[in-house]
Amino acid sequence: MKNVLAIDFGASSGRAILGSFDGEKIELTEVHRFSNDPNYENGELKWNAQQLFNEIKTGIKKASEIADFDSIAIDTWGVDYGIIGKDGNLVTNPYNYRDARTDNVTEKAFKVIPEKELYDMTGIQVMNFNTLFQLLVEKNIDKADTILLMPDLFGYMLTGEKYCESTICSTTHMFDQKKCDWNWDVIDRFGYPRSIFPPVVKAGTVVGKIKKELADELGVEQKDVIAIGAHDTASAVAAVPSMEKDFIFISCGTWSLFGTVTDEPVISEKSNEYNITNEYGFGGKIRFLRNIIGLWLIQEAKRQFVKDGKNYSYGDMEELALKSEPFKYFIDPDDPVFVPPGGMLDRICDYCEKTGQGRPETDGEIVRCIYESIALKYKNSLGMIADCTGKEYNSIHMVGGGTKDKLLCQMTANSTGAKVVAGPIEATALGNIAVQLYAKGDIDEITPVIMKSTEIKTYEPTDEAAWDKAYEKFLKLI
Repeated sequence: MKNVLAIDFGASSGRAILGSFDGEKIELTEVHRFSNDPNYENGELKWNAQQLFNEIKTGIKKASEIADFDSIAIDTWGVDYGIIGKDGNLVTNPYNYRDARTDNVTEKAFKVIPEKELYDMTGIQVMNFNTLFQLLVEKNIDKADTILLMPDLFGYMLTGEKYCESTICSTTHMFDQKKCDWNWDVIDRFGYPRSIFPPVVKAGTVVGKIKKELADELGVEQKDVIAIGAHDTASAVAAVPSMEKDFIFISCGTWSLFGTVTDEPVISEKSNEYNITNEYGFGGKIRFLRNIIGLWLIQEAKRQFVKDGKNYSYGDMEELALKSEPFKYFIDPDDPVFVPPGGMLDRICDYCEKTGQGRPETDGEIVRCIYESIALKYKNSLGMIADCTGKEYNSIHMVGGGTKDKLLCQMTANSTGAKVVAGPIEATALGNIAVQLYAKGDIDEITPVIMKSTEIKTYEPTDEAAWDKAYEKFLKLI
């Protein structure tokens, strides 16, 4: 039995998951779960890096009490980074991508490199919080010896080694997809010093061992630390249980990453117009996808319900939605108004009112509005992806925590007219673990092992005519 440890950070929670491989399939054991909540520091939204690292250490200790494991790997969300100073320490807590400092930064950025030219150089979807834009308003860049993206920052805290894993690097808007390296032309034109960008390593690289003093503190041996697909979406896509060459995936959590896997970047006038991104994946494949605000809307709605004294479970919210009239209200999930935390219910109602739909009057109407809008946004994205690749997709593989949401899975099938294959739930951790095993030479091919290790549920489309009619209304509002 081979055991490895995955540290999997989402934008709202984290897990330490032990993966055990018996030669055929992987079994997952969650050993530690923790909340991942940003905090305001002097009015700025930041991540508490030391607290999160303490959670990693707790996960390592708990895992070591259950089984001896060979290696550790960390995956996180993209774009955010920490600044390491000349003394080797973190200068300040990393900014959270939802902080307001980048609200209008793209206008400034496009004066340096026009938007279309920047897309042609990087193939990356414009989102105002991409690392390239964050650095443009970074107050501490002159104090930087190195910038490290979040999984690599935690890797540095474990090992003392500075590097940037390729899949997480590709989220920065400063990555050369074809060379698998920093795009030095972009970096130079923005005036960022080359010296602060660490070497790029590919997924599946053993980057070092846990520092001796840390291993002694935790009472473990100096385990190997592996750079897997450190962007959580890259690890999730590695765990899609499909042998098809062409498939659609949705990595569904706080964000919905909707796309397909290609051999080369897809950079064209259409993909630029649709604002579709090309991100580097495991094995040099490209994840051609759109970033869609996903279950963040449901999570924020739930938080506000609880704050208002309505302690709904997610199951309760589904029931409320099902009892409400269909196709009455829609929002564009990607409207910037829905990015910041807090006040989500009011912002949804305001959006509906401003777009001439009236104002949702019940909690169920709000929740149904969210679910239907996300599902219709998926349909919209499917059309864009197919238009750019010239391919037809008959099935959608939905992975991640969102697969537990049966209502969203069924609505996705209904909206897109495609069969939805849901699972695995813990796709990111499973992909993380599989790449570790691959890097250590314990498996030769990842997908067959994933398929043996995964339970799936299939959803067939229904009510397609009604959803097509709703889509016509939805398009007029986004």
